[in-house]
Amino acid sequence: MARAVRFDRYGDVDVLNLIEVPDPVAGPGQVVVEVVAAGINPGEAKIRNGSLHERFPATFPSGQGSDLAGRVAGIGAGVSGVAVGDEVLGFTNERASHATHVVVPVEQIAPKPAELSWDVAGSLFVAGTTAFAAVRAVSPEAGDTVVVSGAAGGVGSLVVQLLRARDVTVIGIAGPGNHEWLRSLGVVPVAYGDGLADRIRAAAPDGVDAFIDLYGPDYVELAIELGVKPDRIDTIADFAAVAKYGVKAEGNGAADTIDVLSELADLVVAGTLRVSVAAVYPLAEVRAAYTELERGHTHGKIVLRP
Repeated sequence: MARAVRFDRYGDVDVLNLIEVPDPVAGPGQVVVEVVAAGINPGEAKIRNGSLHERFPATFPSGQGSDLAGRVAGIGAGVSGVAVGDEVLGFTNERASHATHVVVPVEQIAPKPAELSWDVAGSLFVAGTTAFAAVRAVSPEAGDTVVVSGAAGGVGSLVVQLLRARDVTVIGIAGPGNHEWLRSLGVVPVAYGDGLADRIRAAAPDGVDAFIDLYGPDYVELAIELGVKPDRIDTIADFAAVAKYGVKAEGNGAADTIDVLSELADLVVAGTLRVSVAAVYPLAEVRAAYTELERGHTHGKIVLRP
């Protein structure tokens, strides 16, 4: 029997259970992946606790997880170019990667570069494609100044690096404990809280060209106060502001392709992107993993290992 994380009602981490499930079988065009590493993400916690019910409702019993890396364990009819034992990275759209085995369409996996660690490969999809889409949404050009809220988080840490690779001046909003790390990436850190607008103006005397909001309430309003045009503001957290101000809301769903994931993996291998892994938990400790994630101050990715 395989094992998979399931929850049958909305709630806190105590609704998560690791149960035995039938061994998955690959259908036509599918492969079975034996999961080696699978990242966890804040959006999954919000789906589980019901706060995203209107936008992303759960059907019970529900699994969870999108990111994955592992070895091909089974191949369905019509699949070519893949062999049992191949090391791959990829994603599932079925909320199913927090498991020992998962079935995915073959077009949602790609070869894992040998130089890429399992933990990074298995936690790159959601954060990486979200960062890719958010950066693309604000059309950064060399010489621009871009402000990023939540700059030290799992997505933010990738956003700021993608921006720096385009020779953009990046102002990263984060707690003081992350400022030195942001400086090491070439980012100008500013602390959140009272007086933030003045601190940003001091850091950007020539003005702000674009704003990427990865955190939520009030940051879109701050961007507008700073004079940023709505078409150069992207938020993945404040959907009410999208309707109110006409800003963009491009995240994972705008770049969730295997080609983008493979490009990100190559950037990690090349050293253009550094992906921090904050903690690794056994799959059986999924509750503890999400407890740490939901404290909200994790530096880097948290990974489950079946």
